[in-house]
Amino acid sequence: MRTVAVFPNLIKPETRDILVRIRAFFDARETRIMLPYARAAELGMEDCGVDDIERQPADFALSLGGDGTLLGICRRYAENPVPVCGINMGTLGFMADIEQNELETRLKQLCAGDYRVEWRRFLAGYVTKPDGAEHFLGHAINDIVVMKGDPARIISLALRVNETPLVECKADGFIVATPTGSTAYALSAGGPIMNPMVKGLVLTPICAHTLNIRPLIIRVEDVVHIHLVDTRQSIIVTLDGQETTPIHADDTVTVKSSDVRAGIIKFADKDYYQTLRTKLWRNC
Repeated sequence: MRTVAVFPNLIKPETRDILVRIRAFFDARETRIMLPYARAAELGMEDCGVDDIERQPADFALSLGGDGTLLGICRRYAENPVPVCGINMGTLGFMADIEQNELETRLKQLCAGDYRVEWRRFLAGYVTKPDGAEHFLGHAINDIVVMKGDPARIISLALRVNETPLVECKADGFIVATPTGSTAYALSAGGPIMNPMVKGLVLTPICAHTLNIRPLIIRVEDVVHIHLVDTRQSIIVTLDGQETTPIHADDTVTVKSSDVRAGIIKFADKDYYQTLRTKLWRNC
């Protein structure tokens, strides 16, 4: 029997109606759907609820929400990759390939295997202590951001790529983004757009107090190290804008590509550049 994991964002008002349509579709095809137990209980669907859903076998997963919901699901599946397909219930839904008005048509394609999976590379974040001890922070599919802990102060940061010191500057922070994340925070900070299948990373300063530093595309195998120059200041690290960790002033943040991949489901009639034109550049 086919099994589909469903992750609903209950903040979205239309979520319940979409879930009713999804359940009716799969019930007619003898397909089991499962939800995180807490969400299932809220919806009165306890029979579909499971604990540790990311450890349960599934043919694919459905994300009901915006891009943030999809990112969180990808991180949940980091250790047990399951292809994820986004159903757009947000304002943009750049990563989602299903719109609400085409739901049943796309679900038929999923059941027929009429789709491809793009395996997107994760970033891995680490904190290195002054004694050399390294602690794993977590994975991110969009970006890892090192930024000021005090919103009213600019910070002095030093950035090193591999073993080469690259720059010291005053800024609000630095964004290390994957090609997938190049259309997120990095784009807002003036970074370039990269096709998600390009092998590279992009470094983007946030409000740098200089005219001499610009976003930089580096190799996918390069390792980025960022630390405070002035240890009287404070910094935090965010993973995909969803997980935040305060960092000690004398710690170094290390960001590198991970061997872990996230599977994003795409359909043949939805080209990346078409999505770029219709969703990001639609008001140009």
